Amino acid sequence: MRGTMGLMSEENTRHYPFEDLGKCLRVMREKRRETLAEVSGAVEIEIEVLGSFEQGAERPSEDILLLLISHFGAKEDEATKLWELAEYGKTANKDAGARQHNVLAMPGEARISYTDMVHTTANQYGVVINFMQEAGPTGRPLIVSRVGMSKEHARSLIEVLTVVLNGPVTKALPPPKKSKKKSQEKTDH
Repeated sequence: MRGTMGLMSEENTRHYPFEDLGKCLRVMREKRRETLAEVSGAVEIEIEVLGSFEQGAERPSEDILLLLISHFGAKEDEATKLWELAEYGKTANKDAGARQHNVLAMPGEARISYTDMVHTTANQYGVVINFMQEAGPTGRPLIVSRVGMSKEHARSLIEVLTVVLNGPVTKALPPPKKSKKKSQEKTDH
């Protein structure tokens, strides 16, 4: 019996090498009570492709995995676990000792990507905005950031941008004034 279980496990690994990753993705989707169609629409992939990720038959590309992490609102430890289960960041060439370096931008990091082009797509599930920039001598656009959101969230974004663009220019706040009590304590000591 033990030998049979080992064979079944090896066979399952051959057909579903990313089974643990798939289970995590499915659990995250189910916690949000979203269908395959809703999630696949939000990150702009085919339902069948998302299904193969959840089965563990395939792993998402780094870009798609980042979109899924963002869509599910994964915390840093959850995102790191997904990244590891997808086997990104492992040794690229063990013989040469070269390592593959991947950057995983987490919600707490304050990175700004400047853009000069925007491409937006929408379907019944949501909106995806591709922020792009001309790249190099070819001038071909390069996506510097992708943001997916529900249509409801996109509408609220439009409202906020309208207020900000039509409002006064914001200025930096002045430094806080020292309280008299703190100033007095310094002179007393």
